Amino acid sequence: MKLLIKPDRGFGKIEVELDESLWKRIEELARRYGVSPERVVEIALNGEFKKPKGDLEKLEEKVEELERKVWKLEMEYAPLRYKAYGLSEDNKILAIELSGLIAENNQLRRFLRLSPNRNPELRKLISYYLQG
Repeated sequence: MKLLIKPDRGFGKIEVELDESLWKRIEELARRYGVSPERVVEIALNGEFKKPKGDLEKLEEKVEELERKVWKLEMEYAPLRYKAYGLSEDNKILAIELSGLIAENNQLRRFLRLSPNRNPELRKLISYYLQG
C-alpha cells in the first residue's frame, strides 16, 4: 500500500510504502475509533496521542475488580429476573382468562336482559398486564 503525504502548502510530498499487515492495523484502529485511516496516520506522525492519566496497571486491576463485582451481582440478579419473567407471563395468562370470563358474564347478562357491567378500571388493569 502506498501512502502519499502532501503538505497543506508548498510542493513537497512524501511517498511511503506500507506493508499489508500495517495497513490492516491502521484500518482496524480507524474503525474502532470512528475516524479515517488518514487521520490515524496523521495522529501517529504528529504524536497527538493522549497519555493515560495515572498508572495503567492499577487502572486495569480496578477494571478487573469492577468486572468481578458486576458478574457477582449478575449471578444474584439473574434468578430474580427469571422469576419476574415467569410471574409476568402468569399475569398475562390470568388477564386473558379474566377478559374471557368478563365477556362471558356480559353475554349471560344480555341473555337475561340485564345491563352489561362496564368496568373501565378493570379493563385498564387487564390491558396493562397484556402489554407487560
